[in-house]
Amino acid sequence: MSTIYSAQGKQQVAQSGILIVDHAIEEQRTLMDLLRAHHFKLSLAFDGKQAYQRALATRPGLILLETRLPRMDGFSVCRLLKADPATRDIPVIFLTQDNQTEHRIEGLTVGAVDYITKPFEPEEVLARIRIHLELAARCKEVAVPAASSTVHHPDITVFNAATKLINERLRTIPSLSEIARMTGTHEKKLSQIFRQQTGQTVFAFIREERIQHGRKLLSDTDLSVQEIADQIGFQNACNFSTAFRERFHMTPSRFRQELRGASSETDREPA
Repeated sequence: MSTIYSAQGKQQVAQSGILIVDHAIEEQRTLMDLLRAHHFKLSLAFDGKQAYQRALATRPGLILLETRLPRMDGFSVCRLLKADPATRDIPVIFLTQDNQTEHRIEGLTVGAVDYITKPFEPEEVLARIRIHLELAARCKEVAVPAASSTVHHPDITVFNAATKLINERLRTIPSLSEIARMTGTHEKKLSQIFRQQTGQTVFAFIREERIQHGRKLLSDTDLSVQEIADQIGFQNACNFSTAFRERFHMTPSRFRQELRGASSETDREPA
Protein backbone atom coordinates (compact mmCIF):
# COMPACT_ATOMS: atom_id res chain seq x y z
CA MET A 1 0.00 0.00 0.00
CA SER A 2 1.28 3.44 -0.89
CA THR A 3 2.34 5.65 1.99
CA ILE A 4 1.92 8.88 0.02
CA TYR A 5 -0.53 11.33 1.50
CA SER A 6 -0.70 15.08 2.04
CA ALA A 7 1.51 17.23 4.22
CA GLN A 8 -1.56 17.92 6.32
CA GLY A 9 -1.99 14.17 6.81
CA LYS A 10 1.63 13.77 7.89
CA GLN A 11 1.20 16.58 10.38
CA GLN A 12 -1.93 14.93 11.78
CA VAL A 13 0.00 11.71 12.37
CA ALA A 14 2.90 13.53 14.01
CA GLN A 15 0.57 15.44 16.34
CA SER A 16 -1.86 12.62 17.07
CA GLY A 17 -2.71 11.94 20.68
CA ILE A 18 -2.88 8.35 21.86
CA LEU A 19 -5.06 7.11 24.69
CA ILE A 20 -3.52 4.16 26.54
CA VAL A 21 -6.01 2.08 28.51
CA ASP A 22 -4.51 -0.58 30.76
CA HIS A 23 -4.93 -1.40 34.44
CA ALA A 24 -1.51 -3.09 34.57
CA ILE A 25 0.65 -0.17 35.70
CA GLU A 26 4.00 -1.63 34.61
CA GLU A 27 2.76 -2.45 31.12
CA GLN A 28 1.20 0.98 30.80
CA ARG A 29 4.47 2.58 31.87
CA THR A 30 6.38 0.56 29.25
CA LEU A 31 4.07 1.82 26.50
CA MET A 32 4.30 5.38 27.80
CA ASP A 33 8.10 5.34 27.72
CA LEU A 34 8.13 3.89 24.20
CA LEU A 35 5.63 6.36 22.74
CA ARG A 36 6.98 9.42 24.50
CA ALA A 37 10.41 8.61 23.07
CA HIS A 38 8.79 9.00 19.64
CA HIS A 39 7.06 12.28 20.61
CA PHE A 40 3.45 11.11 20.76
CA LYS A 41 1.08 13.01 23.03
CA LEU A 42 -0.42 10.63 25.56
CA SER A 43 -3.41 10.36 27.85
CA LEU A 44 -4.16 7.50 30.23
CA ALA A 45 -7.08 5.51 31.61
CA PHE A 46 -7.11 2.58 34.00
CA ASP A 47 -10.60 1.08 33.62
CA GLY A 48 -13.34 0.82 31.03
CA LYS A 49 -15.62 3.58 32.30
CA GLN A 50 -12.73 6.00 32.55
CA ALA A 51 -11.54 5.00 29.07
CA TYR A 52 -14.84 5.90 27.42
CA GLN A 53 -15.11 9.22 29.25
CA ARG A 54 -11.48 10.10 28.47
CA ALA A 55 -12.00 9.30 24.79
CA LEU A 56 -15.02 11.63 24.68
CA ALA A 57 -13.09 14.39 26.44
CA THR A 58 -9.79 14.22 24.54
CA ARG A 59 -10.77 12.77 21.11
CA PRO A 60 -7.42 10.98 20.65
CA GLY A 61 -6.08 10.03 17.26
CA LEU A 62 -5.85 6.38 18.32
CA ILE A 63 -6.69 4.20 21.33
CA LEU A 64 -4.61 1.32 22.68
CA LEU A 65 -7.19 -0.66 24.64
CA GLU A 66 -6.62 -3.61 26.95
CA THR A 67 -9.39 -6.18 26.59
CA ARG A 68 -9.56 -7.13 30.27
CA LEU A 69 -10.41 -4.09 32.34
CA PRO A 70 -12.23 -3.37 35.60
CA ARG A 71 -15.74 -1.85 35.59
CA MET A 72 -16.23 -2.37 31.84
CA ASP A 73 -14.20 -4.68 29.60
CA GLY A 74 -12.46 -3.51 26.44
CA PHE A 75 -15.05 -5.04 24.11
CA SER A 76 -17.84 -3.10 25.84
CA VAL A 77 -15.80 0.11 25.65
CA CYS A 78 -15.25 -0.41 21.93
CA ARG A 79 -18.97 -1.01 21.34
CA LEU A 80 -19.81 2.33 22.95
CA LEU A 81 -17.04 4.15 21.09
CA LYS A 82 -18.31 2.83 17.75
CA ALA A 83 -21.93 3.65 18.63
CA ASP A 84 -21.13 7.30 19.35
CA PRO A 85 -20.65 9.64 16.34
CA ALA A 86 -18.11 11.64 18.35
CA THR A 87 -15.74 8.69 18.70
CA ARG A 88 -16.70 6.08 16.11
CA ASP A 89 -13.90 7.03 13.68
CA ILE A 90 -11.11 6.75 16.25
CA PRO A 91 -9.05 3.62 15.44
CA VAL A 92 -8.91 1.15 18.33
CA ILE A 93 -6.08 -1.36 18.70
CA PHE A 94 -6.67 -4.03 21.30
CA LEU A 95 -3.91 -5.05 23.71
CA THR A 96 -4.26 -8.60 24.94
CA GLN A 97 -2.47 -11.63 26.28
CA ASP A 98 -5.12 -13.88 24.73
CA ASN A 99 -4.19 -14.93 21.20
CA GLN A 100 -7.19 -17.19 20.58
CA THR A 101 -8.92 -16.81 17.22
CA GLU A 102 -12.37 -16.39 18.80
CA HIS A 103 -11.03 -13.57 20.95
CA ARG A 104 -9.60 -11.75 17.93
CA ILE A 105 -12.78 -12.21 15.91
CA GLU A 106 -14.87 -10.70 18.70
CA GLY A 107 -12.57 -7.69 18.86
CA LEU A 108 -12.74 -7.09 15.12
CA THR A 109 -16.52 -7.57 15.18
CA VAL A 110 -17.02 -4.82 17.75
CA GLY A 111 -14.93 -2.41 15.68
CA ALA A 112 -11.23 -2.71 16.51
CA VAL A 113 -8.81 -2.24 13.61
CA ASP A 114 -5.98 -4.40 14.95
CA TYR A 115 -4.54 -6.47 17.79
CA ILE A 116 -1.24 -6.30 19.63
CA THR A 117 -0.43 -9.40 21.66
CA LYS A 118 1.45 -9.12 24.94
CA PRO A 119 4.34 -9.29 25.51
CA PHE A 120 4.82 -6.98 22.56
CA GLU A 121 7.78 -5.99 20.41
CA PRO A 122 8.36 -2.21 20.50
CA GLU A 123 8.93 -1.92 16.75
CA GLU A 124 5.74 -3.83 16.02
CA VAL A 125 3.76 -1.51 18.28
CA LEU A 126 5.18 1.56 16.56
CA ALA A 127 4.57 0.12 13.10
CA ARG A 128 0.94 -0.74 13.80
CA ILE A 129 0.25 2.63 15.40
CA ARG A 130 1.75 4.54 12.49
CA ILE A 131 -0.11 2.48 9.90
CA HIS A 132 -3.50 3.10 11.49
CA LEU A 133 -2.83 6.77 12.18
CA GLU A 134 -1.90 7.23 8.52
CA LEU A 135 -5.03 5.39 7.37
CA ALA A 136 -7.16 7.53 9.69
CA ALA A 137 -5.52 10.70 8.37
CA ARG A 138 -6.29 9.71 4.78
CA CYS A 139 -9.92 9.01 5.68
CA LYS A 140 -10.23 12.45 7.28
CA GLU A 141 -8.93 14.09 4.12
CA VAL A 142 -11.62 12.52 1.93
CA ALA A 143 -14.47 12.43 4.46
CA VAL A 144 -17.56 14.56 3.90
CA PRO A 145 -18.28 16.68 7.00
CA ALA A 146 -21.33 15.51 8.92
CA ALA A 147 -24.37 17.73 8.50
CA SER A 148 -25.58 17.28 12.05
CA SER A 149 -24.00 17.56 15.47
CA THR A 150 -21.83 14.67 16.59
CA VAL A 151 -22.90 15.05 20.21
CA HIS A 152 -24.98 12.08 21.37
CA HIS A 153 -26.86 11.68 24.60
CA PRO A 154 -25.27 8.77 26.53
CA ASP A 155 -28.56 6.85 26.47
CA ILE A 156 -28.64 7.01 22.65
CA THR A 157 -25.11 5.63 22.51
CA VAL A 158 -26.06 2.72 24.78
CA PHE A 159 -29.22 2.11 22.71
CA ASN A 160 -27.26 2.08 19.43
CA ALA A 161 -24.67 -0.28 20.88
CA ALA A 162 -27.32 -2.61 22.29
CA THR A 163 -29.39 -2.78 19.10
CA LYS A 164 -26.28 -3.52 17.03
CA LEU A 165 -25.33 -6.27 19.46
CA ILE A 166 -28.84 -7.74 19.34
CA ASN A 167 -28.92 -7.79 15.54
CA GLU A 168 -25.49 -9.41 15.38
CA ARG A 169 -26.62 -12.18 17.75
CA LEU A 170 -30.24 -12.82 16.83
CA ARG A 171 -29.60 -16.56 16.70
CA THR A 172 -28.36 -16.72 20.29
CA ILE A 173 -29.29 -13.57 22.19
CA PRO A 174 -27.37 -12.95 25.42
CA SER A 175 -29.37 -12.55 28.61
CA LEU A 176 -30.62 -9.10 29.60
CA SER A 177 -27.88 -8.82 32.21
CA GLU A 178 -25.25 -9.77 29.63
CA ILE A 179 -26.53 -7.23 27.08
CA ALA A 180 -26.40 -4.58 29.80
CA ARG A 181 -22.87 -5.56 30.82
CA MET A 182 -21.67 -5.65 27.21
CA THR A 183 -22.95 -2.11 26.62
CA GLY A 184 -21.62 -0.61 29.84
CA THR A 185 -24.84 -0.28 31.80
CA HIS A 186 -27.14 -2.30 34.10
CA GLU A 187 -30.42 -4.13 33.52
CA LYS A 188 -32.78 -1.53 34.96
CA LYS A 189 -31.16 1.32 33.01
CA LEU A 190 -31.12 -0.70 29.78
CA SER A 191 -34.82 -1.51 30.14
CA GLN A 192 -35.57 2.16 30.79
CA ILE A 193 -33.64 3.24 27.70
CA PHE A 194 -35.50 0.77 25.45
CA ARG A 195 -38.89 1.90 26.76
CA GLN A 196 -37.94 5.54 26.12
CA GLN A 197 -36.57 4.90 22.62
CA THR A 198 -38.99 2.27 21.33
CA GLY A 199 -41.94 2.08 23.72
CA GLN A 200 -41.10 -1.60 24.11
CA THR A 201 -39.33 -3.86 26.56
CA VAL A 202 -35.96 -5.25 25.47
CA PHE A 203 -37.57 -8.66 24.93
CA ALA A 204 -40.39 -7.22 22.81
CA PHE A 205 -37.80 -5.37 20.71
CA ILE A 206 -35.82 -8.59 20.22
CA ARG A 207 -38.95 -10.49 19.18
CA GLU A 208 -39.84 -7.80 16.63
CA GLU A 209 -36.30 -7.75 15.21
CA ARG A 210 -36.36 -11.52 14.83
CA ILE A 211 -39.71 -11.47 13.05
CA GLN A 212 -38.68 -8.61 10.73
CA HIS A 213 -35.42 -10.36 9.89
CA GLY A 214 -37.35 -13.56 9.26
CA ARG A 215 -39.66 -11.66 6.90
CA LYS A 216 -36.63 -10.39 4.97
CA LEU A 217 -35.19 -13.89 4.70
CA LEU A 218 -38.53 -15.18 3.40
CA SER A 219 -38.45 -12.46 0.75
CA ASP A 220 -34.79 -12.63 -0.26
CA THR A 221 -33.79 -16.28 0.11
CA ASP A 222 -34.98 -19.81 -0.60
CA LEU A 223 -34.27 -20.98 2.94
CA SER A 224 -36.93 -23.22 4.45
CA VAL A 225 -39.10 -21.96 7.29
CA GLN A 226 -37.18 -24.25 9.66
CA GLU A 227 -33.80 -22.90 8.47
CA ILE A 228 -35.01 -19.33 8.90
CA ALA A 229 -36.32 -20.11 12.39
CA ASP A 230 -32.89 -21.51 13.30
CA GLN A 231 -31.07 -18.44 11.97
CA ILE A 232 -33.15 -15.92 13.90
CA GLY A 233 -33.27 -17.73 17.21
CA PHE A 234 -36.68 -19.44 17.35
CA GLN A 235 -36.70 -22.91 18.88
CA ASN A 236 -38.52 -24.40 15.92
CA ALA A 237 -40.50 -23.58 12.79
CA CYS A 238 -43.80 -23.84 14.67
CA ASN A 239 -42.83 -21.10 17.13
CA PHE A 240 -41.65 -18.85 14.30
CA SER A 241 -44.85 -19.47 12.31
CA THR A 242 -47.01 -18.63 15.32
CA ALA A 243 -45.13 -15.38 16.00
CA PHE A 244 -45.15 -14.45 12.30
CA ARG A 245 -48.91 -15.10 11.99
CA GLU A 246 -49.61 -12.97 15.07
CA ARG A 247 -47.60 -10.11 13.56
CA PHE A 248 -48.64 -10.29 9.88
CA HIS A 249 -51.91 -12.28 10.02
CA MET A 250 -50.61 -15.01 7.73
CA THR A 251 -48.19 -17.91 7.93
CA PRO A 252 -44.62 -17.56 6.62
CA SER A 253 -45.41 -19.99 3.80
CA ARG A 254 -48.48 -17.99 2.74
CA PHE A 255 -46.48 -14.77 2.88
CA ARG A 256 -43.84 -16.22 0.56
CA GLN A 257 -46.48 -17.61 -1.82
CA GLU A 258 -48.27 -14.27 -2.08
CA LEU A 259 -45.02 -12.38 -2.53
CA ARG A 260 -43.85 -14.64 -5.32
CA GLY A 261 -47.26 -14.72 -6.91
CA ALA A 262 -47.29 -10.91 -7.03
CA SER A 263 -43.80 -10.94 -8.54
CA SER A 264 -44.89 -13.40 -11.23
CA GLU A 265 -47.88 -11.24 -12.13
CA THR A 266 -45.58 -8.22 -12.46
CA ASP A 267 -43.22 -10.16 -14.71
CA ARG A 268 -46.10 -11.09 -17.03
CA GLU A 269 -47.33 -7.49 -17.46
CA PRO A 270 -46.77 -6.13 -21.02
CA ALA A 271 -44.07 -3.50 -21.45
